[in-house]
Amino acid sequence: MNKKIMIDCGEIILREYRMEDVPELYEITLQPEVYEFIPGAQATLEQRINWMENYEIPANKKFRSSMPDLKDAGFLNLGIILKETGKFIGFCNTGIKDELPKPNREIGYAISKHYRNKGYSTLAANGLMGFLFEKTALETLNAVALTSNSRSIRVLQKCGFQHAGEMEIDGEQYSHYILRKKDWASNS
Repeated sequence: MNKKIMIDCGEIILREYRMEDVPELYEITLQPEVYEFIPGAQATLEQRINWMENYEIPANKKFRSSMPDLKDAGFLNLGIILKETGKFIGFCNTGIKDELPKPNREIGYAISKHYRNKGYSTLAANGLMGFLFEKTALETLNAVALTSNSRSIRVLQKCGFQHAGEMEIDGEQYSHYILRKKDWASNS
């Protein structure tokens, strides 16, 4: 699959990162509402440019080439784009989380503070989940959220994830959630 991934989620579109996304991605990751809940989200603009060019965009290509079995797939990094304006308003991704028990592919997401409370995180998470379960061999998805991140936990619950317990990662307490393809299919 060499065609770039684009997922229509109604009011938003998920699409692979582009170099021109860096300024908006950088601005979003500087928001305390984002970096408070995503460790390592803060970076300099130069780091963001480097990561986009040398890690995130190449990771997307590798992910596409690994479909549908996802053997050695790594990360898929998608921008959340407001369909009406074409504005980059957040990001949604999937990757391997080493701290989780196998199968350990997780999803994550973040929305700019200017676009919160409109259901975009839920649309993005559902869109990515649907893509992964329909277009790949993936059978189980994970998600973790800091126990203090009630908004993210609510999104996961709305998306059908089931609470699998609490865990500590890098000295922080997280709620761990799991969604199996068979459960997703019966609810979609």
